Amino acid sequence: MAHRTTELIHHPYVAPAGFDAPQPGVFKASTVFFDSVAAMRSREWKDKSAYTYGLHGTPTTYALEERLCALEGGLQCVLAPSGLCAVALVAMAVLKAGDEVLLPDNIYGPNKAFAKGELANWGITHQIYDPLNAQDLEARISPATKLVWVEAAGSVTLEFPDLVGLVRVCKARGIMVALDNTWGAGLAFAPFDLIPAQSPGLGVDISAHALTKYPSGGGDVLMGSVITRDVGLHMRVKMAHMRLGLGVGANDAESVLRSLPSMELRYRAHDQATRALARWCTGQPEFVQVLHPALTNSPGHDHWRVLCDNGPGGAAGLLSVVIDPRFNQDQVDAFCDGLKLFRLGYSWGGPISLVVPYDVPGMRQAWPDRIAKGTVVRFAIGLEAVEDLQADIAQALLAMR
Repeated sequence: MAHRTTELIHHPYVAPAGFDAPQPGVFKASTVFFDSVAAMRSREWKDKSAYTYGLHGTPTTYALEERLCALEGGLQCVLAPSGLCAVALVAMAVLKAGDEVLLPDNIYGPNKAFAKGELANWGITHQIYDPLNAQDLEARISPATKLVWVEAAGSVTLEFPDLVGLVRVCKARGIMVALDNTWGAGLAFAPFDLIPAQSPGLGVDISAHALTKYPSGGGDVLMGSVITRDVGLHMRVKMAHMRLGLGVGANDAESVLRSLPSMELRYRAHDQATRALARWCTGQPEFVQVLHPALTNSPGHDHWRVLCDNGPGGAAGLLSVVIDPRFNQDQVDAFCDGLKLFRLGYSWGGPISLVVPYDVPGMRQAWPDRIAKGTVVRFAIGLEAVEDLQADIAQALLAMR
């Protein structure tokens, strides 16, 4: 008889197959067993037909990838440890020294920083374009341009780009388009089929998504995804993903899988509350501009309406205000500090409302002419009652006055 320590490790019991439950099982593995050398040599992980090593996929991560494809309308998905990692993976998979990437001026700040830092160090150049002007993008495309990033809505100031026009310019020139789809989340619009009734199949080539936000929904998971429809492009991303050794934890994948069934309900709740709060904010004299794509005077509203104006579920949970320049930075900071329900913190998509003041001049080429002068403060609306959030902003404004 084997020593009890050996028996603990090599115990012969195997649980019976056929167990089924609402949530997928959680499989944790680095090592994956093979029945024979022949099986080891024959297994293929690239098409998800088998398992070879935990980093290349488990039943848990495969299940999450397939559900995310269904959410965004893609065919293939890889998971990354964060949204920013997903963004960086796209660039590393498709760009090489001598190439150029074009970025909208209102793109997620770390994406711009990655272009200025690592990409520049690797001999990859970049240009900044106006996301509300497809002609400006077209004028900047050069023979070196191999990738164009789009983001809807734009980070912090929430201008909604002429996404259809931008994609059409890129398609006409044979340029790959990558979308940061964290705001839209696969619910506000279909990234791979933007206007199916008018131009079926017109869409982006790659959708990068910070699953940290709405798919997670709890403010407690860091994860990203890269989704494609083209098999060849997917393999470029997948092989770069493999060579970089990127992986996600099984428990994190479980958390996102558990949250996905309620995602659309939560997204609509965030959206409805944010629209109501945005309308109320327009009546506050301290706010010289309210930035929210569903407001008719918000930059890019007409573009938003083309893609997303289909009722609740099309405008996410972000809202920015421009505070009158007569209030200095100390007063704006005191306003943010004075909020009771809104917590100071980055990210969004969770149950708790957040607030952050931003230094827009430090983030842009120049102050955008469509944004009023003042200090921009962004609210990420959680799941609290709208009337309580409104009262919280009102009391903090009184203190700022």
